[in-house]
Parts: sequence; structure tokens; C-alpha cells
Amino acid sequence: MGVALNPIGLDAPSKLFFTSKGDNLKRKEQYCYSVLIFQFFFSNKFSFAKQSKINGLKMNVIDRCWRPNPKWMRHRSQLATCSVGYAGKMINNIGNDLIYYKVTDSSDDPINPKPNTLRYGTSIIQGKVWITFQKDMIITLEKPLLISSFTTIDGRGVNVDIANNACLMIFKATNIIIHNIRVHHCKPQAPGIVMGPKGKVIPLGHVDGDAIRLVTASKIWIDHNTLYDCQDGLLDVTRGSTDVTISNNWFKNQDKVMLLGHDDGYVRDKNMKVTVVYNHFGPNCNQRMPRIRHGYAHVANNLYQGWLQYAIGGSMEPSLKSEANLFVAPTIGNKEVTWRKKNDTNEDRWDFHSVRDIFENEASFTITRGGSVKKPNYSKEQNFKVVDAKFVRSLIRSSGVLRYNKNSIY
Repeated sequence: MGVALNPIGLDAPSKLFFTSKGDNLKRKEQYCYSVLIFQFFFSNKFSFAKQSKINGLKMNVIDRCWRPNPKWMRHRSQLATCSVGYAGKMINNIGNDLIYYKVTDSSDDPINPKPNTLRYGTSIIQGKVWITFQKDMIITLEKPLLISSFTTIDGRGVNVDIANNACLMIFKATNIIIHNIRVHHCKPQAPGIVMGPKGKVIPLGHVDGDAIRLVTASKIWIDHNTLYDCQDGLLDVTRGSTDVTISNNWFKNQDKVMLLGHDDGYVRDKNMKVTVVYNHFGPNCNQRMPRIRHGYAHVANNLYQGWLQYAIGGSMEPSLKSEANLFVAPTIGNKEVTWRKKNDTNEDRWDFHSVRDIFENEASFTITRGGSVKKPNYSKEQNFKVVDAKFVRSLIRSSGVLRYNKNSIY
């Protein structure tokens, strides 16, 4: 190794012994020290490269798009090119006219939001807005936060909690990314007025206490958030909302988790299309992972860590393709994954299909008999490969808010 590396200009190790004993020892020390430095530097560099490759192989397709880049913080908008599923690529959220806005103030005024607060960025600033946060903060909203179209809320690099009162609403808006935020302990809100999109104060009716609620929204991507302990649900997609991707989130400690479709009578939700992929459901989740009405959902490569009533349910003839998920039934209680609300004639009119799912701890899935499995029919930019369910634990191991160390990447 000494000849090959030649770190201090020696032709060969034997030349160390042509001098006096004292010089010999000194030069041997210099040589050994240089070799050690060389080995340390290059072996560490190799290890980092090798580890990055290994981590990249373990990551799901969304994370692999941006997380291996050590300079992601300088290129935050790269994230917009990484989404898959019905939301498609979020390239309408980026471009030369993109406005970067940094939240430095955790306070909230629902009618006259101050500059540097989150509400100012989501309602007053017009155009394409990419919102980041200066530091760790807990934001307690006085009223629900309405998010304008073409807005990205990006919590990477800090710890941001929206908690302990009102939470997030996407109302008649499009092209929105919510990424790397903890939303929890959301409470119902009485009717009132609030600053809405385009800087207009609007009346808002009673709000149930969901973490994130979509109302007549489209092209929405909700990725790498941690949602838990809210008084109603964690995520509702309602009133004609469609083209939604829900990915890499961690849903835990909740009764009603995810509702797709407003109510049995809202037939406009027949056009709803939602992708639910790489999420972790549990522990301590009871039902609605998701519950779907009318529309179509592609549920793929998720981990279900138990349930009480059921994992996936529906009513009003919804269509659902469950593909390569891992369902781990609870130790005690209901082992059945699915639930169907019966109609007057007790007919099974719900299109529920299980394809390549894995069932552990005696879990079972009641499929719809007869007929073909409805495909997602993704466009090229929406399409992604659904991985074998045996890899699900690896695919979702970084679900929820990502840990960040300033000395290393995620």
C-alpha cells in the first residue's frame, strides 16, 4: 500500500531505513500518519457514496427524486418535480416568477395577518409562493388557514407544528403542496370571518376540527406530514375535490383518519380521483384509511399497523384498487380490512379489489366478485411502479416529518 499511495513522495517504504535511527522513526511516523489520513479520507468518501447509493435504493420513487441530493436546500423547488399519482408533477408551482417567502413570526391574526407570518404568505402574497420557515416553531392558528392556489408550504430543515386550535383548509384552490409539517390537536371552530385567498376576507361556516380539509380543490399534493390527535378527522377530500396525491405521511392516534367524498348525497364526488401511496397508518387508528364515497382511489404500498373497526371502507358505489399494501391485523379484534355500508337492497355495489397485497396476523380482505379491476389509467407524468408488498416496511420507513441534522442530509 505504501508504494501505491506514496503520500509524502517516497519511492518505496524501504527508503525509510537509509537514515539514522532517530530520523528513521520520525519519517516512519510521518509516513504512517499520512497513510492513515489518506485511508480515512478516501474510505469515508467511499463509505458515504456507498451508503448514499444503498439509501437511494431503499427509498421510494418520490424520495429518491430529491433526498440523495446533498444540496437540496439550495434547490428546494426540485421537490415539485417529484410527485406521482393523480396530482401529477407540481411544475405549476415553480418557474422564474416563483416568490420565496420565509416565515419568521409564529403569531396569527385571521383578519389582518402581519408580514412574516404563515397566514400572510398563504393569503396576501399573490402568484407562485414557496413558503419556508426560519426556525423551529409551533403555530397556533386563531381560525382555519385558507391556502391560495400555487402555494407550497415547505417545512424541511426545521420542526414546524400547526397545533392546538384551528388547522388547514384548501378551499376552491389548485396546485398546492403541503410538505413536512406536523398537524395535530385540531379543534372545531365556530363560524366567523377569515382572510382567504387573494387577500379577501370571507365568511367561514362551522369547521369540524380536521387536520387538513380539501373543499372543491384540485391538483393537491400532501407529502411527508405527521398528522394525529384531532377532534374530527386527519384528512378530508370533499365537495368535488380531485387529482390528489397523499404520500409519505404518518397517520396515528386517531379515530377517523381519512375521508374521500363529502357525503352519500354529494354525487359530484363521482369524478374524484385520489392516490394514497407510501403512507404509514398507525398505531392506534380506528377506521377510514380511507373511507371512500362515489369516486375512485388507488391505494398502494402503504403499511397498515392494525385497526379497530376497519381499515378501508366505502359507500355509494366507490371504486378502489388496493395494490401491494401490507395489512397487519390487530392482535385482538376485527381482522377484516374492509367495511361496506349496505344499501336498501343489501347489494354489494362497491368495487373493491385487492391486488398483490400481503396480509399478516390473519388479516383478510373481502373483494368484489366478478368484473375487472379498474386501473388508475395514469398519464405518463402520473405513473409510477408499484413495488412488491414485501418491501413496504422499507418504503415507508421515513414516512411523516423527516428528521434533519444540519451536518448531514435526511
